[in-house]
Amino acid sequence: MYKNILVPIALDHDHSPTGALEAVKALADDTANIILLHVFDIVPAYVASQVPPDVRKEARKYVLDELEAIAKTIPNATVASDDGNAGTVIVDYAEEHDVDLIVVASHRPGMQDYFLGSTAARVVRHAPCSVHVIR
Repeated sequence: MYKNILVPIALDHDHSPTGALEAVKALADDTANIILLHVFDIVPAYVASQVPPDVRKEARKYVLDELEAIAKTIPNATVASDDGNAGTVIVDYAEEHDVDLIVVASHRPGMQDYFLGSTAARVVRHAPCSVHVIR
């Protein structure tokens, strides 16, 4: 059983955290620390200049509130967030916080994934720990 589990969560219409959270319940030790991580994409300056700061601030608050609500349903769960490329941030976070399992959701790969790679593929290739991919 795992004791320090990282669960990256993307709160968009394409991803549901349900499968990942069910896997965590099955794989976690009774006293496991579970970290729900959301990675905010870095918005290019030319786009950010067109979006009012309050909109970005409210969007960030909404995401973190949603994560907090999910965390309340899971024993020993905490919420974390960071900015950057999701695959890189997830791997770096796992290294820095002594994570022993990452549970990451994936979609069925399309042609673009074979050339660019998906977040889950990057995590699997570079993670310093075990990775459980939910499809």
